[in-house]
Amino acid sequence: MPHLVILYTPNIEAETDMSALCRTLADTMLKQRDEADKPVFPIGGTRVLAYPAAHHAVADGKADYAFVYLNIRMAAGRSEAVKKKAGDELLADVRAHFAPIFDQRHIGITLQIDESPGQVYDGKHSNLHPLFNKP
Repeated sequence: MPHLVILYTPNIEAETDMSALCRTLADTMLKQRDEADKPVFPIGGTRVLAYPAAHHAVADGKADYAFVYLNIRMAAGRSEAVKKKAGDELLADVRAHFAPIFDQRHIGITLQIDESPGQVYDGKHSNLHPLFNKP
């Protein structure tokens, strides 16, 4: 963790590069530092995934409206200031990425950060973390 999942209406795919957005957001996540100047998100655990919605209905359906929903799920333990800074910087990246589309169509964007205070089960199997945890 953290995982940033993007769900979007596929009517914007021809107008934007979702892979580039994923990379930009992952890089922004990896640049985040806490009050002690430690990384907020682990390199090996940072994931950004984007999925077009196979089916969707946006607003009243009277136009070709678009929507992008971004959700970051992270473990508990970060300060409110750190979460707000990360959210603000990620939203700024999203706004910049979609700025050209705003001039052409109606689009709604929502970015939410969810924190997992306690987990019932959190199974993991990965060989990514050792790549980045070398002294």
